[in-house]
Amino acid sequence: MQKNSTIPALEPVKLTKKAIIEVKNIMENKNIPEGYGLRIGVKGGMGCAGLGYMLGFDKPKDGDITYSINEIPVHVEKRQTMYLIGLEVDFYEGSDARGFTFNPPNNAAQ
Repeated sequence: MQKNSTIPALEPVKLTKKAIIEVKNIMENKNIPEGYGLRIGVKGGMGCAGLGYMLGFDKPKDGDITYSINEIPVHVEKRQTMYLIGLEVDFYEGSDARGFTFNPPNNAAQ
């Protein structure tokens, strides 16, 4: 059994309905291995913009907070939680572009 956080109620990141649909589509059609979930994290060094966000598929690791959104396992490194609380992941699909977008909480530093 994995050793994840003992804070089961904490769900720092939310997914919109469009993001849920796209993540499920990727998991079902892009050969994501069994046991993998959506990993959401931060990466530094984005210049004046500060932190950047990242998405990927990964196995749960020690020190993760793991929770489920509409049957999608979500993994967040516990040490990154303070940067992710209130983040909303959306999916944009338009004539100009298509991809995931990150909507930080209103009080996030720009």
